[in-house]
Amino acid sequence: MPVVAVVNPKGGVGKTTLATNLAGYFAGSGRRTMLGDFDRQQSSVHWLRLRPEALPAIETWAMDGRVARPPKGVTHVVLDTPAQIDARRLADVVRVADRIVVPLQPSMFDVLATGAFLENLRKAFRSPGEYRETVAVVGMRVDPRTHSAEQLGRFVETLELPVAGMLRDTQNYLHLAAHGLTLFDVPNQRVEKDLATWRPLLDWVEGRSGR
Repeated sequence: MPVVAVVNPKGGVGKTTLATNLAGYFAGSGRRTMLGDFDRQQSSVHWLRLRPEALPAIETWAMDGRVARPPKGVTHVVLDTPAQIDARRLADVVRVADRIVVPLQPSMFDVLATGAFLENLRKAFRSPGEYRETVAVVGMRVDPRTHSAEQLGRFVETLELPVAGMLRDTQNYLHLAAHGLTLFDVPNQRVEKDLATWRPLLDWVEGRSGR
């Protein structure tokens, strides 16, 4: 059962956006999908309450402070983790996750905070190879025409980690989330440019690309 965790202790980097859309992709692909929300704000849980019943179902479950075992029959799990994740819970995530996605926005503050976090995350793995095979960075709200995007590109080159994708800066995520929707719930032509930036990420999550 693949488990994909979205992790970055800095708030506002797009963890819930990434987690909900990954869950929407899995559910829309016919997988029985569960979205685990460990954030006290329960943003993913609130989003699920907005989701129309006619769409592919995404399940959730009450958490007790640690990574729980999902119900029998669930085939894909996405974990939306909180800001300021503590060492114990991070160890839990590393233990159960097949893929760990670290969202990162193109700002100096995000780069500095994420760089320090990745150092701690690396230490939670048994070997550097396991770390590099499990963890990838995803650029969020990236406009390739900007200087900040260039800075982000230079930073990720130093990480020795896969860059699973660079998602474009768009209001589509905000508009869709307000109705419990994801990019994968609407006609492709409405979000064609956004879906194009997701393809490398989905290939990495699904194991269709080199690690």
